Amino acid sequence: MSAYPRCAALAVLAALAVACGGPHLAPPPPAPRPRGNAGAPVSRVAHQRPFTLVASGDIIASHPAVLRTAHDDVPDQDAAYDYRPILAGVRPVISAADLALCQLETPIGPLSGPFTAQAPPQLATALKATGFDSCATASEHALDRGVPGVRHTLKVLETVGLRHTGSARSAAEGARPALLRTHGARVAQLSYTYGTGGAQRPAAAPWTVNLLDEQKIIADARAARRAGADVVVVSPHWGTEYRTAPNEQQIRLAHALTASQTDGRPDIDLVIGAHAHTPQPYEKVNGTWVVYGLGDQLSGAMRKPQGNWGTIARFRFVPPDEEGERWQVAEAEYFPQLVVQRPKVRVVDLTRTRGHADVRKKIKKAVLSRGAAADGLTMGR
Repeated sequence: MSAYPRCAALAVLAALAVACGGPHLAPPPPAPRPRGNAGAPVSRVAHQRPFTLVASGDIIASHPAVLRTAHDDVPDQDAAYDYRPILAGVRPVISAADLALCQLETPIGPLSGPFTAQAPPQLATALKATGFDSCATASEHALDRGVPGVRHTLKVLETVGLRHTGSARSAAEGARPALLRTHGARVAQLSYTYGTGGAQRPAAAPWTVNLLDEQKIIADARAARRAGADVVVVSPHWGTEYRTAPNEQQIRLAHALTASQTDGRPDIDLVIGAHAHTPQPYEKVNGTWVVYGLGDQLSGAMRKPQGNWGTIARFRFVPPDEEGERWQVAEAEYFPQLVVQRPKVRVVDLTRTRGHADVRKKIKKAVLSRGAAADGLTMGR
Protein backbone atom coordinates (compact mmCIF):
# COMPACT_ATOMS: atom_id res chain seq x y z
CA MET A 1 0.00 0.00 0.00
CA SER A 2 1.32 3.44 -0.85
CA ALA A 3 1.93 6.00 1.86
CA TYR A 4 -0.69 8.58 2.66
CA PRO A 5 -0.51 12.07 4.20
CA ARG A 6 -1.74 12.80 7.68
CA CYS A 7 -4.74 14.78 6.42
CA ALA A 8 -6.02 11.71 4.55
CA ALA A 9 -5.33 9.14 7.27
CA LEU A 10 -8.90 8.66 8.43
CA ALA A 11 -10.22 8.43 4.89
CA VAL A 12 -7.83 5.60 4.15
CA LEU A 13 -8.72 3.94 7.42
CA ALA A 14 -12.37 4.00 6.41
CA ALA A 15 -11.54 2.29 3.15
CA LEU A 16 -9.56 -0.34 4.99
CA ALA A 17 -12.58 -1.13 7.12
CA VAL A 18 -14.29 -2.38 3.96
CA ALA A 19 -11.25 -4.04 2.42
CA CYS A 20 -9.83 -5.66 5.54
CA GLY A 21 -12.86 -6.59 7.60
CA GLY A 22 -12.11 -10.25 8.15
CA PRO A 23 -14.46 -13.16 8.69
CA HIS A 24 -13.72 -13.27 12.43
CA LEU A 25 -16.03 -10.39 13.41
CA ALA A 26 -19.34 -11.38 14.93
CA PRO A 27 -22.11 -11.21 12.29
CA PRO A 28 -25.73 -10.26 13.02
CA PRO A 29 -27.70 -12.62 15.30
CA PRO A 30 -28.10 -16.03 13.62
CA ALA A 31 -31.34 -17.19 12.08
CA PRO A 32 -33.38 -19.79 13.98
CA ARG A 33 -31.74 -23.19 14.04
CA PRO A 34 -32.75 -25.62 11.34
CA ARG A 35 -34.70 -28.63 12.52
CA GLY A 36 -34.33 -32.27 11.62
CA ASN A 37 -37.04 -34.64 10.50
CA ALA A 38 -38.31 -35.10 14.03
CA GLY A 39 -38.53 -31.33 14.59
CA ALA A 40 -35.68 -31.31 17.14
CA PRO A 41 -33.12 -28.46 16.99
CA VAL A 42 -29.90 -29.32 15.18
CA SER A 43 -26.98 -28.98 17.63
CA ARG A 44 -24.30 -26.39 16.86
CA VAL A 45 -21.67 -28.95 17.83
CA ALA A 46 -22.01 -30.57 14.41
CA HIS A 47 -20.86 -27.32 12.80
CA GLN A 48 -18.00 -26.54 15.17
CA ARG A 49 -14.35 -27.22 14.34
CA PRO A 50 -11.06 -26.71 16.17
CA PHE A 51 -9.54 -23.24 15.99
CA THR A 52 -6.28 -21.55 16.93
CA LEU A 53 -6.07 -18.41 19.04
CA VAL A 54 -2.97 -16.27 19.43
CA ALA A 55 -2.36 -13.41 21.84
CA SER A 56 0.50 -10.94 22.10
CA GLY A 57 1.67 -8.50 24.75
CA ASP A 58 1.80 -4.74 25.18
CA ILE A 59 1.94 -2.58 22.08
CA ILE A 60 3.78 0.62 23.05
CA ALA A 61 3.68 2.38 19.71
CA SER A 62 4.21 5.93 20.98
CA HIS A 63 7.83 5.57 22.08
CA PRO A 64 9.96 8.17 20.21
CA ALA A 65 12.15 5.51 18.57
CA VAL A 66 9.08 3.60 17.40
CA LEU A 67 7.43 6.74 16.07
CA ARG A 68 10.61 7.73 14.26
CA THR A 69 10.91 4.30 12.63
CA ALA A 70 7.23 4.28 11.63
CA HIS A 71 7.73 7.67 9.99
CA ASP A 72 10.96 6.64 8.25
CA ASP A 73 9.28 3.49 6.91
CA VAL A 74 6.79 5.52 4.86
CA PRO A 75 7.98 5.09 1.22
CA ASP A 76 7.26 8.65 0.12
CA GLN A 77 8.65 10.26 3.29
CA ASP A 78 5.56 12.34 3.86
CA ALA A 79 4.01 13.20 7.22
CA ALA A 80 2.33 9.83 7.79
CA TYR A 81 3.43 6.72 9.66
CA ASP A 82 3.60 3.07 8.66
CA TYR A 83 3.91 0.42 11.39
CA ARG A 84 3.51 -2.55 9.08
CA PRO A 85 7.25 -3.07 8.41
CA ILE A 86 7.93 -3.02 12.17
CA LEU A 87 5.46 -5.86 12.74
CA ALA A 88 6.22 -7.80 9.56
CA GLY A 89 8.45 -10.29 11.40
CA VAL A 90 5.55 -11.67 13.47
CA ARG A 91 2.85 -11.35 10.85
CA PRO A 92 3.14 -15.01 9.74
CA VAL A 93 2.27 -16.24 13.24
CA ILE A 94 -0.47 -13.67 13.85
CA SER A 95 -2.17 -13.88 10.46
CA ALA A 96 -2.11 -17.69 10.38
CA ALA A 97 -4.29 -17.95 13.50
CA ASP A 98 -8.06 -18.14 13.33
CA LEU A 99 -8.30 -15.44 16.00
CA ALA A 100 -5.62 -12.97 17.13
CA LEU A 101 -5.82 -10.76 20.22
CA CYS A 102 -3.61 -7.80 21.10
CA GLN A 103 -3.02 -5.60 24.15
CA LEU A 104 -3.10 -1.90 23.23
CA GLU A 105 -1.02 -0.05 25.80
CA THR A 106 -1.59 3.47 24.51
CA PRO A 107 -4.49 5.55 23.18
CA ILE A 108 -4.72 6.29 19.47
CA GLY A 109 -5.20 9.82 18.20
CA PRO A 110 -3.67 12.84 16.48
CA LEU A 111 -0.13 13.62 17.62
CA SER A 112 -0.08 17.14 19.06
CA GLY A 113 1.15 18.92 22.16
CA PRO A 114 3.66 17.55 24.66
CA PHE A 115 4.56 13.89 24.56
CA THR A 116 1.96 11.66 26.17
CA ALA A 117 1.51 7.99 25.48
CA GLN A 118 -0.51 8.10 22.27
CA ALA A 119 -0.06 6.54 18.84
CA PRO A 120 -1.19 7.86 15.45
CA PRO A 121 -4.19 6.32 13.66
CA GLN A 122 -1.92 4.42 11.25
CA LEU A 123 -1.16 2.00 14.09
CA ALA A 124 -4.67 0.58 13.79
CA THR A 125 -4.13 0.05 10.07
CA ALA A 126 -0.99 -1.95 10.78
CA LEU A 127 -2.59 -4.06 13.51
CA LYS A 128 -5.38 -5.07 11.16
CA ALA A 129 -2.93 -5.76 8.32
CA THR A 130 -0.81 -7.90 10.65
CA GLY A 131 -3.82 -10.09 11.34
CA PHE A 132 -5.23 -8.97 14.67
CA ASP A 133 -8.97 -9.23 15.24
CA SER A 134 -9.51 -7.67 18.66
CA CYS A 135 -7.56 -5.52 21.12
CA ALA A 136 -7.75 -5.22 24.89
CA THR A 137 -7.75 -1.50 25.69
CA ALA A 138 -7.78 -1.45 29.50
CA SER A 139 -4.33 -0.29 30.67
CA GLU A 140 -2.74 2.26 32.97
CA HIS A 141 -2.42 4.57 29.94
CA ALA A 142 -6.01 4.26 28.72
CA LEU A 143 -6.93 7.65 30.22
CA ASP A 144 -3.76 9.52 29.29
CA ARG A 145 -5.85 11.66 26.93
CA GLY A 146 -8.96 11.57 29.11
CA VAL A 147 -12.39 10.42 28.07
CA PRO A 148 -12.05 12.03 24.61
CA GLY A 149 -8.97 9.88 24.08
CA VAL A 150 -10.95 6.74 24.88
CA ARG A 151 -13.64 7.71 22.40
CA HIS A 152 -11.14 8.50 19.67
CA THR A 153 -9.23 5.26 20.21
CA LEU A 154 -12.33 3.11 19.92
CA LYS A 155 -13.56 4.98 16.85
CA VAL A 156 -10.25 4.46 15.04
CA LEU A 157 -10.17 0.75 15.92
CA GLU A 158 -13.69 0.33 14.61
CA THR A 159 -12.84 2.21 11.43
CA VAL A 160 -10.39 -0.50 10.37
CA GLY A 161 -12.56 -3.38 11.57
CA LEU A 162 -10.89 -4.20 14.88
CA ARG A 163 -13.01 -5.23 17.85
CA HIS A 164 -12.12 -3.86 21.29
CA THR A 165 -12.82 -4.52 24.95
CA GLY A 166 -11.79 -2.96 28.26
CA SER A 167 -12.89 0.64 27.71
CA ALA A 168 -16.19 2.03 26.52
CA ARG A 169 -18.20 5.12 25.64
CA SER A 170 -21.41 4.12 27.40
CA ALA A 171 -22.74 1.74 30.02
CA ALA A 172 -24.38 -0.39 27.33
CA GLU A 173 -21.14 -0.68 25.37
CA GLY A 174 -19.19 -1.43 28.54
CA ALA A 175 -21.52 -4.32 29.34
CA ARG A 176 -20.77 -6.08 26.04
CA PRO A 177 -17.67 -8.23 25.55
CA ALA A 178 -15.82 -8.39 22.27
CA LEU A 179 -17.64 -11.38 20.79
CA LEU A 180 -15.82 -13.01 17.88
CA ARG A 181 -16.74 -15.98 15.72
CA THR A 182 -14.65 -18.59 14.00
CA HIS A 183 -15.28 -22.17 12.84
CA GLY A 184 -18.68 -22.20 14.52
CA ALA A 185 -17.29 -21.07 17.87
CA ARG A 186 -18.13 -17.84 19.68
CA VAL A 187 -15.20 -16.37 21.63
CA ALA A 188 -15.56 -13.53 24.15
CA GLN A 189 -12.62 -11.33 25.15
CA LEU A 190 -12.75 -9.33 28.41
CA SER A 191 -10.15 -6.75 29.53
CA TYR A 192 -9.24 -5.11 32.87
CA THR A 193 -6.40 -3.05 34.35
CA TYR A 194 -4.89 -2.80 37.83
CA GLY A 195 -5.03 1.02 37.64
CA THR A 196 -4.99 4.09 35.42
CA GLY A 197 -1.57 5.56 36.15
CA GLY A 198 -2.82 8.46 38.25
CA ALA A 199 -5.53 9.56 35.82
CA GLN A 200 -8.99 9.73 37.35
CA ARG A 201 -11.68 7.46 36.01
CA PRO A 202 -15.00 9.38 35.97
CA ALA A 203 -17.01 8.35 39.02
CA ALA A 204 -20.22 8.65 37.04
CA ALA A 205 -18.84 6.59 34.14
CA PRO A 206 -17.03 3.53 35.54
CA TRP A 207 -17.40 1.80 32.19
CA THR A 208 -14.81 4.18 30.69
CA VAL A 209 -12.05 1.76 31.76
CA ASN A 210 -12.50 -1.61 33.45
CA LEU A 211 -10.55 -2.07 36.68
CA LEU A 212 -9.40 -5.42 38.03
CA ASP A 213 -12.08 -6.74 40.36
CA GLU A 214 -12.59 -10.44 40.97
CA GLN A 215 -16.36 -10.32 41.33
CA LYS A 216 -16.85 -8.08 38.30
CA ILE A 217 -14.67 -10.26 36.11
CA ILE A 218 -16.60 -13.39 37.11
CA ALA A 219 -19.94 -11.63 36.61
CA ASP A 220 -18.84 -10.40 33.18
CA ALA A 221 -17.61 -13.87 32.22
CA ARG A 222 -20.96 -15.40 33.18
CA ALA A 223 -22.78 -12.70 31.23
CA ALA A 224 -20.62 -13.46 28.20
CA ARG A 225 -21.49 -17.14 28.54
CA ARG A 226 -25.19 -16.28 28.69
CA ALA A 227 -24.70 -14.19 25.55
CA GLY A 228 -23.54 -17.35 23.79
CA ALA A 229 -19.77 -17.44 24.29
CA ASP A 230 -18.29 -20.92 23.92
CA VAL A 231 -14.84 -19.71 25.04
CA VAL A 232 -14.25 -16.82 27.47
CA VAL A 233 -10.82 -15.15 27.44
CA VAL A 234 -9.76 -12.65 30.13
CA SER A 235 -6.98 -10.15 29.34
CA PRO A 236 -5.76 -8.61 32.63
CA HIS A 237 -3.29 -5.72 32.69
CA TRP A 238 -1.44 -6.56 35.90
CA GLY A 239 1.85 -7.53 37.52
CA THR A 240 5.05 -5.80 38.63
CA GLU A 241 7.12 -4.16 35.91
CA TYR A 242 10.33 -6.00 34.92
CA ARG A 243 9.61 -8.80 37.38
CA THR A 244 9.61 -12.28 35.88
CA ALA A 245 7.69 -13.91 38.74
CA PRO A 246 3.98 -13.15 39.13
CA ASN A 247 3.11 -11.07 42.18
CA GLU A 248 0.64 -11.93 44.93
CA GLN A 249 -2.30 -10.23 43.21
CA GLN A 250 -1.71 -12.15 39.98
CA ILE A 251 -1.49 -15.51 41.73
CA ARG A 252 -4.54 -14.87 43.91
CA LEU A 253 -6.68 -13.67 41.01
CA ALA A 254 -5.52 -16.46 38.72
CA HIS A 255 -6.61 -19.07 41.24
CA ALA A 256 -9.92 -17.34 41.97
CA LEU A 257 -10.85 -16.81 38.33
CA THR A 258 -9.95 -20.31 37.19
CA ALA A 259 -11.81 -21.86 40.13
CA SER A 260 -15.07 -20.06 39.32
CA GLN A 261 -17.71 -22.36 37.83
CA THR A 262 -21.36 -22.37 36.85
CA ASP A 263 -23.18 -25.70 36.84
CA GLY A 264 -19.86 -27.50 36.95
CA ARG A 265 -18.41 -25.68 33.93
CA PRO A 266 -15.54 -23.17 34.36
CA ASP A 267 -16.62 -19.58 33.74
CA ILE A 268 -13.26 -18.64 32.21
CA ASP A 269 -11.33 -20.68 29.64
CA LEU A 270 -8.10 -18.71 29.25
CA VAL A 271 -6.24 -15.89 31.04
CA ILE A 272 -3.64 -13.93 29.05
CA GLY A 273 -1.94 -11.15 31.01
CA ALA A 274 0.25 -8.21 30.11
CA HIS A 275 1.92 -5.08 31.58
CA ALA A 276 5.08 -6.41 33.27
CA HIS A 277 7.33 -5.51 30.27
CA THR A 278 8.96 -8.91 30.47
CA PRO A 279 7.76 -12.45 29.78
CA GLN A 280 6.29 -14.17 32.82
CA PRO A 281 5.34 -17.81 33.40
CA TYR A 282 2.68 -19.77 31.61
CA GLU A 283 0.89 -22.12 34.02
CA LYS A 284 -2.12 -24.42 34.11
CA VAL A 285 -4.19 -23.39 37.14
CA ASN A 286 -7.27 -25.42 38.10
CA GLY A 287 -7.13 -26.97 34.65
CA THR A 288 -7.10 -23.59 32.84
CA TRP A 289 -4.12 -22.01 31.08
CA VAL A 290 -2.90 -18.75 32.61
CA VAL A 291 -0.26 -16.57 30.96
CA TYR A 292 0.85 -14.26 33.76
CA GLY A 293 2.68 -11.96 31.36
CA LEU A 294 3.25 -12.04 27.61
CA GLY A 295 5.94 -9.36 27.70
CA ASP A 296 5.99 -6.55 25.14
CA GLN A 297 4.87 -7.00 21.55
CA LEU A 298 6.23 -3.62 20.45
CA SER A 299 8.40 -1.17 22.39
CA GLY A 300 11.24 1.29 22.05
CA ALA A 301 14.45 1.19 24.08
CA MET A 302 13.18 0.30 27.54
CA ARG A 303 14.62 0.93 31.00
CA LYS A 304 15.80 -2.69 31.17
CA PRO A 305 16.72 -5.01 28.27
CA GLN A 306 13.91 -7.45 29.06
CA GLY A 307 11.47 -4.67 28.19
CA ASN A 308 12.14 -5.59 24.57
CA TRP A 309 11.39 -9.28 25.12
CA GLY A 310 8.01 -10.81 24.53
CA THR A 311 6.05 -13.91 23.67
CA ILE A 312 3.13 -14.78 21.46
CA ALA A 313 0.87 -17.41 23.00
CA ARG A 314 -0.91 -19.86 20.71
CA PHE A 315 -3.65 -22.21 21.86
CA ARG A 316 -5.58 -24.75 19.81
CA PHE A 317 -9.11 -25.24 21.06
CA VAL A 318 -11.21 -28.30 20.19
CA PRO A 319 -14.99 -28.50 20.51
CA PRO A 320 -16.78 -30.70 23.04
CA ASP A 321 -18.80 -33.78 22.17
CA GLU A 322 -21.96 -32.28 23.63
CA GLU A 323 -23.29 -28.74 23.43
CA GLY A 324 -22.79 -26.81 26.64
CA GLU A 325 -19.65 -28.67 27.64
CA ARG A 326 -16.23 -27.03 27.81
CA TRP A 327 -13.98 -26.45 24.82
CA GLN A 328 -10.57 -27.95 25.57
CA VAL A 329 -7.05 -26.70 24.80
CA ALA A 330 -5.43 -29.47 22.77
CA GLU A 331 -2.13 -27.66 22.12
CA ALA A 332 -0.37 -24.84 23.95
CA GLU A 333 2.66 -23.05 22.47
CA TYR A 334 4.71 -19.92 22.95
CA PHE A 335 6.78 -17.97 20.43
CA PRO A 336 9.69 -15.96 21.90
CA GLN A 337 10.25 -12.59 20.27
CA LEU A 338 12.59 -9.62 20.50
CA VAL A 339 12.15 -5.98 19.51
CA VAL A 340 15.50 -4.96 18.04
CA GLN A 341 16.26 -1.23 18.07
CA ARG A 342 18.92 -0.81 15.37
CA PRO A 343 19.23 0.06 12.57
CA LYS A 344 15.43 0.30 12.74
CA VAL A 345 12.89 -0.92 15.27
CA ARG A 346 11.78 -4.38 14.19
CA VAL A 347 9.90 -7.20 15.95
CA VAL A 348 11.77 -10.47 15.47
CA ASP A 349 10.28 -13.94 15.86
CA LEU A 350 13.07 -15.80 17.64
CA THR A 351 11.84 -19.18 16.39
CA ARG A 352 12.83 -18.13 12.86
CA THR A 353 16.44 -17.14 13.55
CA ARG A 354 19.49 -18.72 15.17
CA GLY A 355 20.55 -15.34 16.48
CA HIS A 356 19.83 -13.96 19.96
CA ALA A 357 20.23 -17.40 21.54
CA ASP A 358 20.83 -15.85 24.97
CA VAL A 359 17.53 -13.94 24.86
CA ARG A 360 15.64 -17.00 23.65
CA LYS A 361 17.11 -19.02 26.53
CA LYS A 362 16.14 -16.43 29.15
CA ILE A 363 12.60 -16.16 27.80
CA LYS A 364 12.28 -19.93 27.90
CA LYS A 365 13.43 -20.02 31.51
CA ALA A 366 10.83 -17.43 32.53
CA VAL A 367 7.98 -18.99 30.58
CA LEU A 368 8.56 -22.49 31.93
CA SER A 369 9.44 -21.48 35.50
CA ARG A 370 6.14 -22.69 36.99
CA GLY A 371 6.06 -26.13 35.40
CA ALA A 372 4.26 -25.44 32.12
CA ALA A 373 6.38 -27.93 30.20
CA ALA A 374 4.95 -30.77 32.28
CA ASP A 375 1.46 -29.67 31.19
CA GLY A 376 2.41 -29.77 27.52
CA LEU A 377 3.57 -26.24 26.70
CA THR A 378 6.11 -26.20 23.86
CA MET A 379 7.91 -23.56 21.83
CA GLY A 380 6.16 -22.92 18.53
CA ARG A 381 7.63 -23.54 15.10
